[in-house]
Amino acid sequence: MPSKKEGVMIILSSPSGAGKTTLVKMLSKLDNFDISISHTTRQPRHNEKFNEDYFFIDEAEFKRLINNQEFLEYAKVFDNFYGTTRTPVINKLNEGKNVLFDIDWQGADQIKNKKLDYKLITFFILPPSKQVLFDRLSNRDMKDKLIADERMMQFERDVLHWINYDYVIINEKLDSCFSKIKKLIFAEIENGSKDYDLEYIRKHVETLTS
Repeated sequence: MPSKKEGVMIILSSPSGAGKTTLVKMLSKLDNFDISISHTTRQPRHNEKFNEDYFFIDEAEFKRLINNQEFLEYAKVFDNFYGTTRTPVINKLNEGKNVLFDIDWQGADQIKNKKLDYKLITFFILPPSKQVLFDRLSNRDMKDKLIADERMMQFERDVLHWINYDYVIINEKLDSCFSKIKKLIFAEIENGSKDYDLEYIRKHVETLTS
């Protein structure tokens, strides 16, 4: 078990467009919470900053890091690689920082399988409906309908992994979703009572996948 001085690992995953990146940024503003910055081979979006949102590198450099076994987790998503290097994460945890991960289900599985000696809390974020998700994707920086359609097809596969997470939260209203996640994190850290309705989530997933 981790000591009181060590930080906690908190993973947020979601289908593309469900809001995990925004929620991670909101959580990072809490005292003693830091985002783990991933490496990626994709091109930056217009609103992203180098070495703040991602470490943007080419595929050759990414594969060098793989060969050197420097990744805590990595995955290929939509033809691009994403990965988290181990050393910065471990250093932050040992300093007592709570580390936030904005990663997909593949990366979450890899971190869980590492069985690191730190507390791990995992969240899967879902949209209130498929239509809301499509609208969010269409209004994002992906005006091409084909790209939004591709993300929707991936959603059908990604949503099946909800069962592997500690908590599933529906992102209908951002502030409410953030509040629920924050309360569950602190309840986990402090071994407090947790307000969580698994049966409600199960029914929501059935609606999304029907």
